[in-house]
This record gives sequence, structure tokens and C-alpha cells, in this order.
Amino acid sequence: MVAILTSSLGGSYKVNGKRIPTCLQNENGLLDQIKKYWKPMSKVLIISAGPNDFIRNDNILFCQREAFVMSGLDAKFFDICDARNEEMAQNISEYDVIILAGGHVPTQNKFFKKIRLKQNLENFQGMLIAWSAGSMNCAAVVYAQPELEGEAVSKEYKRFMEGLGITNKMIIPHYQDVKNDIVDGLRVMEDITYPDSMGKEFLALNDGSFLVSVDGEESVYGEAFIIKDGKQLRFT
Repeated sequence: MVAILTSSLGGSYKVNGKRIPTCLQNENGLLDQIKKYWKPMSKVLIISAGPNDFIRNDNILFCQREAFVMSGLDAKFFDICDARNEEMAQNISEYDVIILAGGHVPTQNKFFKKIRLKQNLENFQGMLIAWSAGSMNCAAVVYAQPELEGEAVSKEYKRFMEGLGITNKMIIPHYQDVKNDIVDGLRVMEDITYPDSMGKEFLALNDGSFLVSVDGEESVYGEAFIIKDGKQLRFT
């Protein structure tokens, strides 16, 4: 399997609250990497992050389908898997490309378990592309930073959970923004993530940065940082 795990995939921009399709971003050669492994007339399946958010999912499907074509990536068809058609996840072998959308990490993680995505991907030999939450849920152990109000102080919120096992790296996307975020009055990095990193290691990606895994061999492109034992180090 080839896996391309991004902080941000691009493919749309907002005008008056409405998303408009545009080309995928090519910062640090992201689009070039996708083209390198893209099969002509690919069959593509997007797996949603919010299985019940049908309006958002349909908009993602529309924007991504148009964005890939605009970017020179021809496709036979695009499908999306959510709560309306969970059984599609059983037919992953019929697709050339699987795309894991961004969204709320725990919600997506729960959906992935429900559709047995980890098991269904075991023999998948195509390309997997993920952005944001999708990339985070690709880890063997997922680190889900508190994102919504109440999550940082909740005793029931789980910050670590089982993921897809596509990489051993616990990814933190959108680092250029997250490092300044505050949730429940706590600084997301200094008050939450740094303490959580004791004895662990997180890979923080800025938008425009991404990880490529080819048969288990991994390379990181763009600016990235390691958060380990309460410290930030530049990824080299």
C-alpha cells in the first residue's frame, strides 16, 4: 500500500460560507507525489469523518471529485461512504484509491471501527490518501488532542485510542494553528499535549507538510516537528 498522510489536502476554498472546488495543493510536492502513484481512471472511495453529516459529506464528495480532475487526476468515479451506505467499506478491494476525510477524530475513529476499516484495509494494495483527522486515525495508537469545549476537562474523553495501524507515528496536523489554540481555558500544547508527550512521541505537521509511506518505508515532506517528553524538536 502507498499512503499519503497530509495535514491539509486542499481542493476547495470558501466564498460566502460555500466551498468552491479548486486544485489540490502542491506545496512540498504533495500533488506530484499523488500523481506519482495515481492509476489512470482510478476508482475512488472517500470515507467520511462524520457519518451522519450528509450535507457536509456530499459537499466533500463534490469538491474533491472536481478538485482531483482539475489537478490532472482522472477518475472513473468517486463514491463516499457514510451512515447511508456503510456496506461500501466491505468492498474496498474494488477501489484504487481510498480517501479518509478530515473532521472530528473520535467520531471518525468510532465510525472506522463500526465499518471494520482496519480489517478491510489489510489486503488493500492501492493508494490511501488522508487529511487532518483522517491522517491522525491512521496511527496504530491515535493521539486525539482535545478540540471541542469540554473535551480538555472531561474525565471520559479518551486522548489515546486504537487506530488503523498504517503508521506508528501519532500525527498532529495544522500545527501552525494548533500551537496557539486554547480549549477549556487550557493551552492545547503547553498545558495538554506537552504533558501527554511524556514517554511518547508525536509528529506535528504544518499545513503543506505530509508523510508518504510506501510498503512501510516512510518519508516526511515539508516543515514538521517532534513533540517528545514535553519538548518540541524540529523533525530531521
